Amino acid sequence: MPLSNIRIIHQDAAVLVIDKPTLLLSVPGRADDNKDCLITRLQENGFPEARIVHRLDWETSGIILLARDADTHRELSRQFHDRETEKAYTALCWGQPSLDSGSIDLPLRYDPPTKPRHVVDHEAGKHALTFWKVVERHDSYCRVELTPITGRSHQLRVHMLSIGHPLLGDGLYA
Repeated sequence: MPLSNIRIIHQDAAVLVIDKPTLLLSVPGRADDNKDCLITRLQENGFPEARIVHRLDWETSGIILLARDADTHRELSRQFHDRETEKAYTALCWGQPSLDSGSIDLPLRYDPPTKPRHVVDHEAGKHALTFWKVVERHDSYCRVELTPITGRSHQLRVHMLSIGHPLLGDGLYA
């Protein structure tokens, strides 16, 4: 697949900074029909050395960082693992939170019976923490800034659902 709608924001000898479009996996999925992804497109179109450092969900657009050599990959992966990086997301959510900001500290786990959904589980879930802030209020929805402290799968989606404000356009949780 060509790069087409994948925009390279920055590149140097160590990193690639990509504006990942929505509806594209970061890495290949398990099923045969889920092989088209950002890393494969980059590796097949001039960047065979590219290595994923972090991921964005299929439906999520945004900035993604890739390493171009083993040393950079190791160091950037360590920084993400040790939470030395900061990530912020802008999203639209249904309704009007009663507060202007807050935090959601709820443990999450994968839920096989409702694959690929994740759920809040106080017994078996892994710690997950998200800070949120209302940026703009509209009649039936809000623009929020979401800052995940942990990096669990579907964390922002499940956390916003848990406070009664699922993300607009989220076909899985809204």
